[in-house]
Amino acid sequence: MRKNSIKNTRVNGEVLKELSNIIRNEIKDPRIHEMTSVVSVEVTPDLKYCKAYISVLGNEEEQQQTIQGLKSAEGYIRSQLAKTINLRNTPQITFILDQSIEYGVNMSKLIDEVNKNDIEK
Repeated sequence: MRKNSIKNTRVNGEVLKELSNIIRNEIKDPRIHEMTSVVSVEVTPDLKYCKAYISVLGNEEEQQQTIQGLKSAEGYIRSQLAKTINLRNTPQITFILDQSIEYGVNMSKLIDEVNKNDIEK
């Protein structure tokens, strides 16, 4: 895989910022959990496609409902993105549930548990 160019890195950062803003402030879908954040964004160099990694602080059902709500609002999100970011093409967004934060918290708990057991021995 190619290393991102400076332009692509800038575009990714700008899309991440605006996407977070749109999800947080403009979408009123009740399926979308209020503790939803955009973890990272990968825009292809031709600006046609975008993978948005979404983290939801909630149970499995809330996570799935949030992804469904975002997928149904994709057209609106894309039009708002086109208004706020001046790009040659507005990318087609694919929302992907990112559970790395949850995984990291779980691993941290396991490590703390092992360390606690070692201290007790």
